[in-house]
Amino acid sequence: MDTIKTAILAALLCVSCALPAAQAVNINTAGKAELMAVRGIGEKRAEAIIAYREQHGPFKSVDDLENVQGIGPAILKDNRDGLTVGEAPRQ
Repeated sequence: MDTIKTAILAALLCVSCALPAAQAVNINTAGKAELMAVRGIGEKRAEAIIAYREQHGPFKSVDDLENVQGIGPAILKDNRDGLTVGEAPRQ
């Protein structure tokens, strides 16, 4: 029985190592659905991010998200490693 448990555990570890790491969400290019996949970002906040981006241009840093109504330090802290601004799109 221990051999089976060990084999299953080893297989699970191999699968988890083979999975690609989640890509960071580019807040300058992400659509509503992609933004909603970020922890703490629902439909209204995703719409607010897109509206802010359209009105003010691309975000220069992830910290600029705090300028969006409804986005505070807690959301930023929870997601900082999973967000990026990438290369700012040319206007």
